[in-house]
Amino acid sequence: MNRIAARFGLLLLGFFFAGQPAFPQSNSGSIEGVVKDPSGGVVANALVEIHNPVSHFDQSTTTGAQGEFRFTNIPFNPYHLSVKVKGFQEYAQDVDVRSQVPISVQVTLAVAGSTTTVTVEGTASDLVENDPHFHTDVDTGLFDKLPLESQSSSVSSLITLLTPGVAADSNGLFHGLGDHAENSFSVDGQPITDQQSKVFSNQIPLDSIQSLEAISGAPPAEFGGKTSLVIVVTTHSGLGLTKPTGSIATSYGSFGSATGGFKLGFGGPKWGNFIAANGLNTGRFLDPPEFQVMHAKGNQQNLFDRVDFQPSNADTIHLNVGYTRSWFQTPNSFDTQAVQPVQFPGTVLIQDQRALINTYNIAPSWTRLVSSTTLFTLGAFVRHDTFNYFPSNNVFADQPQTLNQRRLLTNAGLRSDISYVKGIHNIKAGATFQHTFLTENFNFGLTDPTFNAVCLDGGGNPIIDPAVLDPNCTGANQQVNPNFVPELLPFDLSRAGTLFLFHGHADVKEVALYLQDSITMGNWAFNVGIRGDLYRGIVNDSQAQPRGGIAYNIKKTNTVLRASYARVLETPFNENLILASTANGDPVISAVIGPSIAAPIRPGQRNEFHGGFQQALGKHFVVDADYLWKYTHNAYDFSVFGITPIFFPIAWHNSKIDGFSVRASVPNYHGLTAIVVMGHVRSRYFPPQVGGLGTTVGASGIPFRIDHDQAFQQTTHVQYQPRKNWPWIGFNWRYDSGLVAGAVPFATDTTTPVDLTGLTADQQIQAGLFCGSVFPTLTSPLTTCAPSQYGSTRVVIPAPGTQSDDHNPARIAPRHLFDTSVGDDNLFRGDRYKWSLRFTVINLTNKVALYNFLSTFSGTHFVTPRSYNAELGFHF
Repeated sequence: MNRIAARFGLLLLGFFFAGQPAFPQSNSGSIEGVVKDPSGGVVANALVEIHNPVSHFDQSTTTGAQGEFRFTNIPFNPYHLSVKVKGFQEYAQDVDVRSQVPISVQVTLAVAGSTTTVTVEGTASDLVENDPHFHTDVDTGLFDKLPLESQSSSVSSLITLLTPGVAADSNGLFHGLGDHAENSFSVDGQPITDQQSKVFSNQIPLDSIQSLEAISGAPPAEFGGKTSLVIVVTTHSGLGLTKPTGSIATSYGSFGSATGGFKLGFGGPKWGNFIAANGLNTGRFLDPPEFQVMHAKGNQQNLFDRVDFQPSNADTIHLNVGYTRSWFQTPNSFDTQAVQPVQFPGTVLIQDQRALINTYNIAPSWTRLVSSTTLFTLGAFVRHDTFNYFPSNNVFADQPQTLNQRRLLTNAGLRSDISYVKGIHNIKAGATFQHTFLTENFNFGLTDPTFNAVCLDGGGNPIIDPAVLDPNCTGANQQVNPNFVPELLPFDLSRAGTLFLFHGHADVKEVALYLQDSITMGNWAFNVGIRGDLYRGIVNDSQAQPRGGIAYNIKKTNTVLRASYARVLETPFNENLILASTANGDPVISAVIGPSIAAPIRPGQRNEFHGGFQQALGKHFVVDADYLWKYTHNAYDFSVFGITPIFFPIAWHNSKIDGFSVRASVPNYHGLTAIVVMGHVRSRYFPPQVGGLGTTVGASGIPFRIDHDQAFQQTTHVQYQPRKNWPWIGFNWRYDSGLVAGAVPFATDTTTPVDLTGLTADQQIQAGLFCGSVFPTLTSPLTTCAPSQYGSTRVVIPAPGTQSDDHNPARIAPRHLFDTSVGDDNLFRGDRYKWSLRFTVINLTNKVALYNFLSTFSGTHFVTPRSYNAELGFHF
């Protein structure tokens, strides 16, 4: 598969560079114009600035000898444009960038001292956006000073902190608006819909991102697949940077975490190159199942390069190239840090499972300006993941089973669109073809002789003698084990068995066509579109998907009212899709998973409705709120293969998700910037299971809350910098009411809330269980407890007889987390060359809390303990 992907990448490069000029992105536009004086003469050396107060995007340039100016790589948003030059009055106007088609601005300045006056300061109207779709815009001007929890999943941390309705989970995973990982990225127009959690793949490096837009509302027709949250990324460009510009930075902090890297942009009027490279080495790469970190080392290396070239005024070539490698250990619990196999008395082993992920990406594109109103784009991409999972060197340290895996995923495709902007219309029509190659290999074997004992002794205990292999159990002091599974005996390594081998290969082809139009009529804004998806994978499906939205701007009160609808064909998760869909009838897999429906994973069908408003109060405060309702047939989640790290998709009959999201911002008030995001989402799933391997969750037939249901979460970020070039401080307050903890083992009677026999001593400690004033220890677990004495510091457990999977499930306990960062971006007050220093503290109060507990998908994970990090940078 590596050879296939490499050849495909070379073929793409050859196609784009051997023929005609080949190709900027479809996530940004450009603004160009000429500045003139009252007589029509051009004005050189005028300062031209554009600014979005909400996203914190700022750019400036000076006019050339002919009065010309140009801004490129501008994310789609409204901007406040101003022009300043000595001898003339300041000029300002608002410019709305909504397409790749360049916007032409003609500026005529008034002579200073004339009677003409122009208001150049921002107003409340600059804070609202007449857009039918709820979204969040963030630029580096805001997130550069944001304390981020995870250095190995910085993009996930950024999205979780600044996007309303997003619930944080472990290992860089986040749940957008009540869905499990139904998120997609559009990086400079390249669609990426596969998992981006660091246990599945490698994320695009944060250093490469100039700005991002997180679309939480009903997605426009150009976006398909996994659209609960669409993250539109615009990367940095070196186009127009005639002087090399960049930075070099290094940091060191808790857990031996060390980073180093650089960013560099350089170019000219017709070309540009931006390159970012960095590395991380840390003792806490993944979130461990203990607050104390054990066996959690990892490292990561990132390289990103973007090339822009304009061979003519009409043609632009764009190329993204990226490579990321990550290696990390699977963190141990106390149960796995000291394993004592029953067949080796007195032997203590340490579990040493590890993973290695290699990701590369190549994405060229070409745009041609057909006319002043029409732009054509053609692009291609190939992205490849190689995921390797390694067992312990001594497989008997992996209890009760061992596993190794090599999984390959290659996503290659072509995309093309044409944009037409004239009058009230902004029309875009496009097509995307994607071909995804999947290969899954893993070996599996049992290591615990008690797990599937052939016979029991007279006392009903498992016989571990490897010579006892007759299931009739006719020997002395033997009796039949009613739970013995004969299909697993050949793969029981404790009884001289061999490893079970699974191999699967499949490919998925997807074709999408879409047509959309953004219409502006006075105070009204409409977005109408239609999308058609043709999915050909392990199963086949197709669907027409109408999309629509409407917004009305009440300019007198600076209020925008909006509503939107989308029909979406949700494509299945590709990770371990073959295992989930093609293991029908395999006795070994059925024996591990349990009774299985073994049905293929089919695409889901979703109806999605949104309604909301945006309100500016003065020019320093804006609030944006949205209510959502989503009904999905074939609703996705993940399950796990035994007690292994192989996660595979499953599907339920339907889901109903509803809730609200709110974002409030203080863009900049005398150096103070603040943003508050919050959300409440109910995520209810309805049996039966209709796809994937079988599971016992939901077997009762009644609705249940999935483990990404959270009642409330909020993040408040405040940063203060009294004056430009002065020191600054940033502060986060994060609150999570707690995800559903659906795997808590409840007792069968109504007098005891928890079945203690279903938890090891370590698991009791992880959950924070106690009985009155007695807490469990590793050597003294709780065995019995009066119901009135039960309690937990980290899990909210319903009282006996009140537990309900739908209305009163167990949840992770609420938590408040605080982070802070202080820094100075210009220590020695330099002009061209600057030194920066920052100091960051995560989890300031050292709160001990869980992300999840015994999650069917991922197990138990703690939040980051209090950690410190200091970073030194040089900027030029």
